[in-house]
Amino acid sequence: MISDNLTDEEKSILFEGGTEAPFTGKLLHENRNGDFVCKNCGQLLFTSDTKFDSGSGWPSFTEPANLKNIKLQTDNSHGMVRTEVLCGNCGAHLGHVFDDGPTEAGGQRYCINSISLKFQQKEQ
Repeated sequence: MISDNLTDEEKSILFEGGTEAPFTGKLLHENRNGDFVCKNCGQLLFTSDTKFDSGSGWPSFTEPANLKNIKLQTDNSHGMVRTEVLCGNCGAHLGHVFDDGPTEAGGQRYCINSISLKFQQKEQ
């Protein structure tokens, strides 16, 4: 179910597979301690301790908070074969996962649209 609180741009990215422009997302430089949840349904997706600066222009994470909270599927759009990352609860498009992340953290880079996420700060 699509939340009534989403803007047209959020709906386009979350449910039509769009992508925000690089280096424009509000959460790109978010470095506080907390959780990143699905903008549509609130499902826990990523935690701040797995976030890193990939230089790609989108928030990047080495792994999800729980593999059960995401769904991966093949994306053949734009003449490429990529692995799309979706919210495991509501099916919202989050971004893509690539095998060019930090090797010491497993080598994966979850490249996620900032607009697909909501940040919830944890108490210090």
